[in-house]
Amino acid sequence: MFKAKLVKAVMSVALLSTLFTIPNLPSANAADASCPNGYVGLTFDDGPSNNTTNVLNALKQAGLRATMFNVGQNAQNNQSLVSAQVAAGMWIGNHSYTHPNMTTLSSSQMSSEITRTQQTIQSITGTSPKLFRPPYGATNATLKSVISQNGLTEVLWNVDSQDWNGASTAQIVAAVNRMQSGDVILMHDQYQTTLQAIPQIAQNLKSRGLCSGMISSSTGRAVAPDGGTTNPPSTGTKVEAENMTKGGQYTGNISSPFNGVVLYANNDLVKYTQYFASGTHNFSLRGASSNSNMARVDLKIGGQTKGTFYFGGSSPAVYTLNNISHGTGNQEIQLVVTADDGTWDVYLDYLEIN
Repeated sequence: MFKAKLVKAVMSVALLSTLFTIPNLPSANAADASCPNGYVGLTFDDGPSNNTTNVLNALKQAGLRATMFNVGQNAQNNQSLVSAQVAAGMWIGNHSYTHPNMTTLSSSQMSSEITRTQQTIQSITGTSPKLFRPPYGATNATLKSVISQNGLTEVLWNVDSQDWNGASTAQIVAAVNRMQSGDVILMHDQYQTTLQAIPQIAQNLKSRGLCSGMISSSTGRAVAPDGGTTNPPSTGTKVEAENMTKGGQYTGNISSPFNGVVLYANNDLVKYTQYFASGTHNFSLRGASSNSNMARVDLKIGGQTKGTFYFGGSSPAVYTLNNISHGTGNQEIQLVVTADDGTWDVYLDYLEIN
């Protein structure tokens, strides 16, 4: 089903399955010498279509893997193509059942769109997706809650190929050239210009030391295909709180004062796994308190408390902990509410590491 150009243009600035483990396929890891600058997420929306076989053949020939955000009714009507996607080493995501603007639906209708697609893909492949991309990139707090209730991670994009808007093959490749480690690009299954760009996309990524990876269900960012974590922070790694894994009793999504996460009670938290090549970084957290009381959020790395962020008001602010020492390799990062006496809540927007 084709994108509506007007809505897509508005959403093009938006940021941004269990992902299938494919046996006997070459997979890189975070230390792969052929991927010194990390991994990017190639995504194709709206399939499967009559162009899917060509796309899969081109991806395989180029040595690329991608996440295919399938529309449920298209998957139901083209089950052999869904199986072919998995056999080719691709990952499958949920892109709704009928491709509506989800923000115009009731919560029950939203849930139906998601669950019908989950059931369809499960029946074909034996595995349910872990990633959901809303049609047109249109999302809101209600949808985010429904997505979370269904055990899915919302994935948007931070690079738009504009193939839906008539971009040429050269323009699509130029968009790929803007991608850095962890980035996710929006492309579509049905366009010949996108198909023709695939060999050049492979060449571009290889020339820049990048590889195609899977999308983490913890962070919504591209990671190594074996499930490795994000690459070492360089000029700055920024992870949205709403893309982290939620824990605790009352943690939930919010849309005000920003799109993020609220932590209501002691030990409510968000977390994700980050790969570190070196052991000292600066950590900046954007957040706010629900009122004028001082809200406290502990930064834990590898299970150890490394510092505390304090938010003293309802206006969003960024606070930085400098020169924090921590372990190297894969480390779990937690942002945990502590010392909550019931008089405040914490709103979290993003964590940035430099």
